[in-house]
Amino acid sequence: MDAASTAPGGQQYLTFMLGSEVYALGILGIKEIIEYGELTTVPCLPAFIRGVINLRGAVVPVIDLAARFGRQASAPTRRTCVVIVEARADDTTHDIGIMVDAVNAVLEIPPAQIEPPPAFGATIRADFIAGMGKLRERFVILLDSDRLLAVDELAQLAGAGA
Repeated sequence: MDAASTAPGGQQYLTFMLGSEVYALGILGIKEIIEYGELTTVPCLPAFIRGVINLRGAVVPVIDLAARFGRQASAPTRRTCVVIVEARADDTTHDIGIMVDAVNAVLEIPPAQIEPPPAFGATIRADFIAGMGKLRERFVILLDSDRLLAVDELAQLAGAGA
């Protein structure tokens, strides 16, 4: 995920499953993918924050993406992964884990193959969607990681739960 991530002609995206739907995040903000393991639960946090993990000495919150979308929380399986993403807030960055059902592949999607988010009918908040990537006869939902992982909003929600 270094020089290959700046390939000419399009941006590369990590695709993953959430239930039966395929989503994608731009790989430039992804630090690593780890196997889902034991989480430490923290009381008084929103339901979509499953807990925290110790990642090389750093405390990293793990978000259940299904619950973040207002759906039923995901049940971990042997294919469940945590995608570690770098979220920006002001001039600082924070590592946040995203729990997904399964990681698929890294795909390059040319800008000409990206449509704007739908005006209606989306199953998730419209501001979470950066666009719709066309892959043959289907679409992949391209997520806006800055909105999805808005550190300020997550902190407010965590404060409201306390």
